Amino acid sequence: MPGDALSQDPAELRRRIDSSKAHPARVYDVFLGGKDHYPADLAAAAAGLAANPRGYLDVRHNRDFLRRAVTALAREDGIRQFLDIGTGLPTAENVHQIAQRIAPESRVVYVDNDPVVLAHARALLTSGPEGRTDYIDADLKSPARILEQAAGTLDLSRPVALCLVAILHFVEDEEAYPIVRELMDALPAGSRLVLSHLTEDLNPENIRAVQRTYTERGFTFVLRSRKDVERFFTETGLEPAEPGVVPVHHWRPDHAAPVPEQPEASYLAELDDIEKVRYKDINDVTDADINVYGGLGVKG
Repeated sequence: MPGDALSQDPAELRRRIDSSKAHPARVYDVFLGGKDHYPADLAAAAAGLAANPRGYLDVRHNRDFLRRAVTALAREDGIRQFLDIGTGLPTAENVHQIAQRIAPESRVVYVDNDPVVLAHARALLTSGPEGRTDYIDADLKSPARILEQAAGTLDLSRPVALCLVAILHFVEDEEAYPIVRELMDALPAGSRLVLSHLTEDLNPENIRAVQRTYTERGFTFVLRSRKDVERFFTETGLEPAEPGVVPVHHWRPDHAAPVPEQPEASYLAELDDIEKVRYKDINDVTDADINVYGGLGVKG
């Protein structure tokens, strides 16, 4: 059953878009080399890059963590249902593409509340004939609504992998921990939590500079310690899978991060620094580059 958001009037979607203010999903799109953003988003991303010139590695390695986690869940753990909240704009590769390549019958529900993401939702809804994909227009802060609508596509009596990837640092403590508890409490034994989160533990000077550029633009931006990230697992009774909560580039590395095709050198030379990011090879990452923890938990 398709999500109610897909039937919304295009004029209403346009009315909801505020292109004058940066939005996290669209800033993320800039760093991933997408084209679905506005000047305010480009300016926010450029300011973040100026504050931390290798900050694109956080975004790209966060995305590569998601690739490896979904691959492990589908291939090794037999998970066939995924609930991806805060999915952002379509980008290669999306959760359903990864999961359905391994298990074509996989079902995936995406959740986001950015109308630009919603306008591109049909690009996400290209499931293979054996599986199913849906999109819900909802806010992470409305877990009951998310669960109610997700039940139209997912069987919530069977294990579900809940993906909260690079979203919880936009939510304050008093809401973040109860939201994760409510979501995981509704899922059965055998379900998983895939989570990544920005931190100041690893390279504090770099990430605090980035934090300043985004809070100046009105973003909530909470940097949590490893212990605080682990709380999302321990307070929901989850057993962390190996290797635990670690910097994302150390979470089961397979050294298979995609390498972007390179343009002509003359073309590359004409681009601004933020425009060059899409062509960067992220395989030269070091521990001094990463400010994101990632982990996977299992509900017993």
